Amino acid sequence: MATSNENDFSDLKALYLNCTLKRSPKSSHTQNLMDKSIEIMEANGVSVEHLRPVDYDLPPGMSLDMSEEGYDKDDWPDIQQKVLDSDILVIGSPIWLGQKSSVCKNVIERLYAYSGKLNDKKQSIYYGQVGGSIVTGNEDGYKHNGSYILYSLQHIGFLVPPQTDTGWVGPAGPGPSYGDEGDNGPVGYDNKFTNQTTRIMTWNLMHLAKMVKDSGGIPIHGNQRSK
Repeated sequence: MATSNENDFSDLKALYLNCTLKRSPKSSHTQNLMDKSIEIMEANGVSVEHLRPVDYDLPPGMSLDMSEEGYDKDDWPDIQQKVLDSDILVIGSPIWLGQKSSVCKNVIERLYAYSGKLNDKKQSIYYGQVGGSIVTGNEDGYKHNGSYILYSLQHIGFLVPPQTDTGWVGPAGPGPSYGDEGDNGPVGYDNKFTNQTTRIMTWNLMHLAKMVKDSGGIPIHGNQRSK
C-alpha cells in the first residue's frame, strides 16, 4: 500500500471519529473497517488519531460549549480542537433502522455549531480540511448515510474528494456484521468492493489534503464572508 508513492504525507494529520454506540473497549464493527483505512494512512506517514465520541460527555445542542447552557460537563470543545488541528476528518457510523447513529447526528450538529467561526483569511474555519465517510451495518443504508455525512461536511466548509466514502452492509435482516467471525474468517474482509472503495477513499483524502496544504489553502477570491 505504501510502495511507489512519490508524495510525502508525513506533514498531514488525520482524525477518525467512530460514532459507534459502543464505549471502549468493546469491539466495534465500524472500527474494524476504519482500521483498514488507518493502516494505509499510517503506512504512508500520516499522523492518525481515532476516538469514539460515545466515550465522552457530549450534550446535544448548537452552542460552542454546552456547559454554559446548564449541562454539568461538555467534552466537545476538546474534540473540536482536535478537528481543527487535523488536515483530514473521517466520520464513521453504524446503521440502525437504516439511519446513522444518534452519536453521528450529534457530532455533525456540534461541528455545525462552529461553522460560523472564520479562519485568518475570513473564510469558514473548516476551509482547507478534507472529509470522508465510513459506514457499516447488516442492513441497507450505507450510501444514504454516507451522503448525509459528506453533504454535511462540505456544507460547513470541508473539501470532499472524489469517491471519498466506503462501507459494508450484509444481507437484509439479522446477520453478521463487518469483522464478525464467519466460516472463512472475518466477515467482509474479502469483499472486493469494500476493499477497493476503502483504498481509493483513503488515497484521495491524502492526495487532496496534501495538494491543498502545499498550495496554502483555498484562494480567498469570492469566498470571504465579509466581502
